[in-house]
Amino acid sequence: MRDELNSVERAAGEAAETFELGEPVLVCRWRMASRRVPMLNRHIRALSQRRIHGDPLTKNLVSWAKQHIEWALAEDASVDPDGVLMMVVDEQGRAAMSVGSYEPLADRSTPALSMRFASARREAAATGIAPEMLCCARSGELVVAAREDETLCGTMTFVRQLAETRGVRVCFEPDLVNAVSDAPQAAFGLPFLASDEHGIVMPEPFARAADDASQDAALARFFADSYEKLLAATK
Repeated sequence: MRDELNSVERAAGEAAETFELGEPVLVCRWRMASRRVPMLNRHIRALSQRRIHGDPLTKNLVSWAKQHIEWALAEDASVDPDGVLMMVVDEQGRAAMSVGSYEPLADRSTPALSMRFASARREAAATGIAPEMLCCARSGELVVAAREDETLCGTMTFVRQLAETRGVRVCFEPDLVNAVSDAPQAAFGLPFLASDEHGIVMPEPFARAADDASQDAALARFFADSYEKLLAATK
């Protein structure tokens, strides 16, 4: 088994050495904790469903990504233990990884989160998966701005499973972003972003409203608190 992993590692390493010659077509950014990637299996499953120019990533590349994180990254004392792992894949399917410091979002307003989601949708059009998903806690339900048959990013699958485990109904509304942008907040509930890099991002000023005891706020905080507990448990 170890020999096979070393073979995959060497092959990917050779590709990474000439990676600068290729044009990046896929960038994944995953939050880390203690030099580990929480929800790694979820991220890897989503990675295996991504596409480059319509073709799926190779099994060797997906295997290399998982094993590199589990074997090499976890033992590398030089990386930021609580940073962000960035995996870049070029047009020829060659990959490289690096780790940078985590920087929280400077603008957490509802319009800013909607704009980030719009950018994520453009990425989904090219690769098949949006790395950030817009959601709403509305009348005790979780509303997701996606089709029901859409493949979701790792963090979004975590949120969906939390909702289902708690008995929360999950609804899919692809046009949710338009409602969030155009309607009064009371009309669509409390929006938040589920991001592979930033976790559960509640918009300002709602993120500071600790005394908000509404049903929507309680549900959104449940998702946010569960994500933070996951990070803490990894350390």
